[in-house]
Amino acid sequence: MEQPGKLSTNKNNHTNLFDYSMRNALTRIVRCLFAEKLLDVTQVIISNNQISYPLSDGISKLHFEKTTIYPANTIINRGDIFLESSNGHKVQIQTHEHLIDIILNDLDFRPTMEGINQFNDDVANSIHNDRMARKHRKNWRATIAKKMAKDDERFFTKWVMAHHDIRDGATLLDQWGALEGHPYYPTWKSRPGLNEQDIEDLSAEFGARVTLRIGALRADMIYCEKMPHVKDIHQWLSEVFPDTWPIWCEWLKNEGLEPGMWLPLPLHPWHLKHWIHKNFAKEIKDGILLTDGPMLETAPSMSFRTMLPTSSKLPFIKLPVAIWMTSEMRSLQAKSIHMGPRISTIIDAILKAENGFDGMLDCFREEAAWHFLHPERKNDAEGEFLSVVFRNTSPWQIESNTLAVTVAALFTELPHRPLPVVSEFIELSGQDPSNWFRNYAYIVLKPVLAMYLIYGVALEAHQQNTQILFDEKGMAQAMLIRDFGDGRTWAPALRKQGYELKPYSWPGILSTVFEDDIEPVRTFVVDACFVSHLHELAWFLTDLYHITDNRMWNILGEELERVFNELRPRLDEQFWDQERQHFMHHPWFTRSLMKMHLQQYTDYRIQHGLNNPLLA
Repeated sequence: MEQPGKLSTNKNNHTNLFDYSMRNALTRIVRCLFAEKLLDVTQVIISNNQISYPLSDGISKLHFEKTTIYPANTIINRGDIFLESSNGHKVQIQTHEHLIDIILNDLDFRPTMEGINQFNDDVANSIHNDRMARKHRKNWRATIAKKMAKDDERFFTKWVMAHHDIRDGATLLDQWGALEGHPYYPTWKSRPGLNEQDIEDLSAEFGARVTLRIGALRADMIYCEKMPHVKDIHQWLSEVFPDTWPIWCEWLKNEGLEPGMWLPLPLHPWHLKHWIHKNFAKEIKDGILLTDGPMLETAPSMSFRTMLPTSSKLPFIKLPVAIWMTSEMRSLQAKSIHMGPRISTIIDAILKAENGFDGMLDCFREEAAWHFLHPERKNDAEGEFLSVVFRNTSPWQIESNTLAVTVAALFTELPHRPLPVVSEFIELSGQDPSNWFRNYAYIVLKPVLAMYLIYGVALEAHQQNTQILFDEKGMAQAMLIRDFGDGRTWAPALRKQGYELKPYSWPGILSTVFEDDIEPVRTFVVDACFVSHLHELAWFLTDLYHITDNRMWNILGEELERVFNELRPRLDEQFWDQERQHFMHHPWFTRSLMKMHLQQYTDYRIQHGLNNPLLA
C-alpha cells in the first residue's frame, strides 16, 4: 500500500514558464482530441509510456512521449510530441497551431478556417495569460513561504487556518486554486477582451482586489426575484450591507432622490468602463441608471465575476462582465436571476428537512437577484448585462475548526514545495491515499446522489462550485455548494416530495426544470460531480502516488454502490435500478468543449460519452 510520503514531484514545477505554459496547452488539446473522439482512439498504438497515432495520409505518425492512459478515455501527455515522416525523420511539435494544422484532415468533422483561427487565437491568449499568472505566482509563493518559515510552520493549510478565519481562509485558497483553470478546457485562461494590466488587476490568480461601484437602477425598471424570507428588499439590504447601505442612501439623497424608489446595482469596473457607458448610455442620460455611487472593495473568486466583499459577513455578489472567457460571453441572464433564488428556496427547505444529510451538505443560498426590465418593452434579454445576484455566506458561520477549500485548490501546487495542496491533507490525516479518498468520495457522493435521486435536484458539484470542509486532521467532513441559476431539476421527483418549482420560460432559452426525461438532469450531475471532480481526483492521486492499478475507481464504485444501497429504501425500485445502471455501467456523458469551440459555438449542447471508469 502506498504511504503518504511516497510522492512524485509535481510536474507543474517548471523554471521555464514559456515551455510549461505551451506544454500545458498541448496537454489539454491532446486530452480533448481523444476524449471527444475527434481522433480515432482505436488507431492509437501504445508502447510503454509513449503512444503513436498513424495519420490518414498513410505515411506519417504522431508520437506522444511521457503519456499515460487512465480510465474514462483520459490520455495525459506531459512529454514532447513529434511528427514522424515515412523516412523516419522526426520534427518536434512545439505550438498548438502546428498540432492543429497536422491533425486537421484526421478530425471527425471539418471545421471552417474561421473556426480554426478563432480557436488558435483563444488558445494563444490563454497561454499568454498563463505565463503572466505563473510569473506572478513565483513571487506570491515566496512571500507565503517566508511567512510560514517565520512561524516555523511546514503545512500551508495549517498556516492558513491559524492566520485566517474561515471566510478569509476560503478566499485565499479559492484565489490560490485559480491558477490551473478548468481541467480539460483547451482555452482555460482565454480572456481576449482584457489587456495585461486588466488581467493582473482583476483576476483571482493574481490575488486581486477589485473595487465595485454601487450604482442605482430605478426600481420600476427592475425584475426582482427573492427568497421568501426577504419580505422587504430595502430592509434586507440594510441588514446584509450595514455599512454600505446608509452611504448609498445618503448618496441618492444628495442627488435629490428617494432611496426607496431605487435598488442598488453593483458594477464591475471593467464592465462599467467598456460596456455600460456605451450600451446603456440612453438609460444613463434618461436618469434610469446612475453609475457613480459609493465603492466597495471585493476579492474576485476563480469564476472572475463572482465577487466577495472583503468586509466581514457580506454576501457574494455575482455580476455580468461583457468579456469572452473560456467558452462564452459572461452575461448574467434572466434565467439565472429567476431560478437562483427559487432553487435556493427549495434546497434550503430540503436541507432543513434532511438535517443537511447528516451535516454533510450546506449551500450558499442566492437570497435575492434582479435585472433591468423596461416596463413597456418587457424584454428579458435586455438585462443580461445589467443584473446582479446576491449569494449569502451562511455556511461559513460555523464554530468548528475547519478549513473550506474550493476543490480546484486541491490540485494546485503548494507555496513552499513542489507538491499539490491535497498531499498535505493526506499527510495530516495519517491515512494512506486510498482510505483518504474513500472518505472524501463518500462525503461528496452521499449528498449529491440524495439530492438527485430523492428530490430530482442536480447540484453542479464541479471543482469551481464546490468547497470541501476539512478538519484539523485533513479529513473531509462536509461539502458546500454554490451557483444555482443554471441548476437542473426533475419536476416529478420534486413534486413527489411535496415541492413545486416554477420554471423560467423565454423563447430560445433552455428550461432547467424537466418534466419528462430525467436524462438532462442526470448528465448535469455526471458532468460536474463525476467527470470534472471525482474522476479528476482519482487519476490525479493515482499519478501522484504512483498507484499502478485502478484502485481509486474501484473505491469510487464501491462508495457509489454504498450510497445507492443507503438510499434504496426511499426510492421506487425500478427507478433505483435504472439510475444505478446508468451511473455504474453506462458511458459518462460530458460536453465536447473543443469541438464546440472549433465550431464557434453554433451548438452548445454537443456531448461525448466517456467509457465508464467504474468498469475499468
